[in-house]
Amino acid sequence: MIFSVEMIYVLMGIIVLGCSLYIFTDRTNSRRLASGSFYLIYSVTLMFGKIIPPFYIGLMVIVMVLIIASGGLKKGEHVEESLAVKEERRKRLGGRLFLPAILIPILTLVGSKLLDGVKIGGKALLDPSNVTMVALGLACLTAIIVAMWMTRGTPTGAVKESRRLLESIGWAVLLPQLLATLGTIYTTAGVGTVVSDAVTAIIPEGSLFWIVVIFCLGMAIFTMIMGNAFAAFPIMAAGIAIPFLIKQFDANPNHIAAISMFAGYCGTLMTPMAANFNIVPAALLDLKDKNHVIKVQIPTALAVLVFNIILMYFLVSLGI
Repeated sequence: MIFSVEMIYVLMGIIVLGCSLYIFTDRTNSRRLASGSFYLIYSVTLMFGKIIPPFYIGLMVIVMVLIIASGGLKKGEHVEESLAVKEERRKRLGGRLFLPAILIPILTLVGSKLLDGVKIGGKALLDPSNVTMVALGLACLTAIIVAMWMTRGTPTGAVKESRRLLESIGWAVLLPQLLATLGTIYTTAGVGTVVSDAVTAIIPEGSLFWIVVIFCLGMAIFTMIMGNAFAAFPIMAAGIAIPFLIKQFDANPNHIAAISMFAGYCGTLMTPMAANFNIVPAALLDLKDKNHVIKVQIPTALAVLVFNIILMYFLVSLGI
């Protein structure tokens, strides 16, 4: 293939490596050595994760966790441009400021749909194993180039801004990968079987309503624990959806999958583990209460969760 998933990870690693070097040289950061080491190790896992044995990757992750636990990860000071310069750029660029951000979803969609299966010289243009991720990575790279062209910026400036955002996110940058791993561990460990046995012991046989309630609540709760509905789904599907809803009540698998994911997303709205949605925005907006986003979302999440339970129950009971 021409553009592989591994190339995207390497590109991410190079950017994080550049960020770590800036952190090492930031004398305003009293923890620059520990903070720089954190992002340096992270960059190594991104660039060489495919060739480094899993055991040593695990040791690196442990070191990163120890740095976080010991308070070694600290945000440095960033010299921002004056309000006058920002205002001048805003007036000059106007609505075009949103172009790089808009390009990312558009190019990702175009790449994943129109370039899937395209070959050049007998080689696949995008990695067939994950076309969407490669398209997303290339879309982000294109957006960076367009942003530099529009603002007359430089690659150095792009790395500095990446560093600012990376430090704002902090330890939460690790969560997506760690939580995906956690979902795999839970599935391999047979947590789904344990859930199935618990439902059989607690719920009266043939009680569709309570099975649906436990299933949707389980999706929300496991998502809150793991921060990712995609990680929670295999567990709840193996434990409840397949043996009870699909096999016993002949429910439509497509409906079950869709509604269960919506139920899981309700958990996403109520947990700090979903850092990308709840913690990162609070950090970027400098909110005093880092859980403010979650607190605002809880009423909506609970209302939508109840609706999902009712919707799934009626669809299954009516055989739709």
